Amino acid sequence: MSRDADRYEAIIQILEDLDGLSEDHVILVEGRNDVSALEHLGITGDIFTVQSSGGPIKAAEYVFGKRKKAVILTDWDPKGNIIASDLENQLSALDVSYDKDIRERLAGQCRIDIKDVQSLDELVKRLSFAVL
Repeated sequence: MSRDADRYEAIIQILEDLDGLSEDHVILVEGRNDVSALEHLGITGDIFTVQSSGGPIKAAEYVFGKRKKAVILTDWDPKGNIIASDLENQLSALDVSYDKDIRERLAGQCRIDIKDVQSLDELVKRLSFAVL
């Protein structure tokens, strides 16, 4: 199997894990394009856009109010790293459990090609051709 095919399989597994978490977690992304990319990949559920909905404090309050856990899924660029750190701090302050493993695993598989969630669906489509 090629390196791209291996990466495709790994990304699909991470997305399946994310889909499983979406049942009782709020997925925290930066913006609407991230939501669109996740929806194209079949990830639905409670997805909160941090940037357009009031920032990390509002995001943490939203998750707390829903009595759910969170998945931090910001971009893995410098700005996304700052937002992720802010989210961790705000969620911790409200004693809300969160997952940052999905983001780290995706970044590890995708970093050489893309730096953001909104490009995930295109990357998955491109890598899928390596499996054919």
